[in-house]
Amino acid sequence: MRVSPLQIDLARRIARQVVEGELQPGAHLAEETLAAQFEVSRTPVRAALRLLAERGLIAYRANSGYFVEAKAEGMEVPDFGESGMGGDELYRQLVDGRARKLLPDTLTEIDLLRTYPVSRSLLTKTLMRMMADGLVEKRAGHGWRFLPSLETPEALAESYRFRMIVECAGLLEPTFAVDPVQMDRCRKAYEQVIEQGYTNLSPGEFFSLNTSFHEMLARFSGNRFILQAVQQQTQLRRLEEHAAFYRQINLIEACQEHLQIIDALALGDREWASALMRRHLVTARDLS
Repeated sequence: MRVSPLQIDLARRIARQVVEGELQPGAHLAEETLAAQFEVSRTPVRAALRLLAERGLIAYRANSGYFVEAKAEGMEVPDFGESGMGGDELYRQLVDGRARKLLPDTLTEIDLLRTYPVSRSLLTKTLMRMMADGLVEKRAGHGWRFLPSLETPEALAESYRFRMIVECAGLLEPTFAVDPVQMDRCRKAYEQVIEQGYTNLSPGEFFSLNTSFHEMLARFSGNRFILQAVQQQTQLRRLEEHAAFYRQINLIEACQEHLQIIDALALGDREWASALMRRHLVTARDLS
């Protein structure tokens, strides 16, 4: 029986929850619950669960359903093969197409289906993921619109220069005060990424981790206008940051640079932290 791209995508996403321990050994995998979580019907969920059972991550019990195997946690996500394009790959291609200006500001699902060989349900689900990540919005009536972003090299360079002014100065504000709990939480998140790599992170998750660091420091400044400026830049940077994730541009190095800034702040050396922030932004600009 032919396996659809949607079924493979669901199997991969459920498998990731299993091997990362989000779904604990012995957990019952109810079709109805998973269908609601992924906003699909029960039919592709049922097929995805069969794929997972074939690869030993879950087991079927007669009259009870599917359950996570005890040995599953810590295993690698299986290679389900490719039967067409899955949701993650479609997401990547849409971001890349927009970043390379191959896709217009506004588009319809019919237009996209002519270009991307996927089912309409998979396309809609992927666009909804992009909307949740702040990349697109649903137009009144029909169609989709990409949200404003830094779409030219000139705009991107201006953004980095602006951020050098605002973010570096924010670290030197007289009202700057560190929240040790927030900073420690941020440190641990980056240490985990450096230790485990970023392959288990989605672009949206990495973007959230990255921007939460910069917005955290803006909040520490105690200056509402600095925070507002950084938040505005966060919105404009979404597309470029997602595209950079797929290009794998020094993501681990960026995490290490963030940790250096955290270390400087932990020592109370805000001048050094500001200098490190400027170097970090210059490096990111030159690699963009």
